[in-house]
Amino acid sequence: MTTYIGLIGGGNITETHARVARAIPGVEIAAVFGMNAQKISRLCCECGATPYADFEKFLAHSPMDLVAIGSPSGLHAEQGIAAARRGLHVLTEKPIDITVDRADALIAEASKAGVKLGVFFQDRCKPDILGVKNAVDSGALGRPILADARVKWYRPPDYYAKSRWRGTWALDGGGALINQAVHTLDLMLHIFGEVKSVQAMCTTALHAIEAEDTLIALLEFNNGALGVLQATTSVFPGYPRRLELSGSEGTIVVEQDRLLAANLKNPGADLLVASEADNNPSSSSPVVSDVRGHQAVLEDFLKCIQTNSSPRCDGKEGRRSLALVQAIYAACRKGERIEISS
Repeated sequence: MTTYIGLIGGGNITETHARVARAIPGVEIAAVFGMNAQKISRLCCECGATPYADFEKFLAHSPMDLVAIGSPSGLHAEQGIAAARRGLHVLTEKPIDITVDRADALIAEASKAGVKLGVFFQDRCKPDILGVKNAVDSGALGRPILADARVKWYRPPDYYAKSRWRGTWALDGGGALINQAVHTLDLMLHIFGEVKSVQAMCTTALHAIEAEDTLIALLEFNNGALGVLQATTSVFPGYPRRLELSGSEGTIVVEQDRLLAANLKNPGADLLVASEADNNPSSSSPVVSDVRGHQAVLEDFLKCIQTNSSPRCDGKEGRRSLALVQAIYAACRKGERIEISS
């Protein structure tokens, strides 16, 4: 049985969605919507899809079972709600949107329409991350003490200058935190649990953008652990993302989604042997060359449609990191500790 997918957006990430869809047997790209006619036309020629510049006509295309949203972040909920009302399943890029209110509206509409809603947090699907999550859940770290995350990336000036939406509050919802570091924030929540308070400060140190390109946040988790997050697009030449998780029974280190070290007092069999590292040049480029993570998310989403189960990262899970992002930005603006209600 063929599943027909529609792609929304015309940037790098939509090309990634197209590559992933074409790699999965039984999936056909039916239509592509975007405002860059040249890009959309080329993409449709490559995959045999129908191009659209009119969003309502795109949504009316038949056959189409689901949409993958790769548009600017501030459009995700609006476009997802419109698709859900047409009975289409919705799989959106991170973040789910740029405000919790919009995210809640999308979640509610998808539930009302009886369609699946998922978010591309592809790192959750990577083998070593799955192993780390299982190990922490099983108590391998003992009592959680510290989560140290570094997303010290670099983006050249053209990354922002050639975009109408990156680094803007209206369409990106912020800067390095919500666009780049949100993946790492999601993993911190996914593995260590909810955060109850934050302190943070940020600056626009290098780029000519509205939002921040450099941010530091201090987190207090519900389980008593503390966390540190560094998020930048200003640190030349850019360094691999690193996450260090420490507890009373040891430390686990992950770099570029690959397990580097598991120094545990009582090592178990839960942690995977280090797999091949993520090959994307994320620290210095937005180009997605290694699509395995995105493919895993789409495969999981398709399976959930077929079995009527929940995606690995559904709307409510995608909302968690956005709520924390908003709290961190509030802490930056107010210059004080922000308590997060449960």
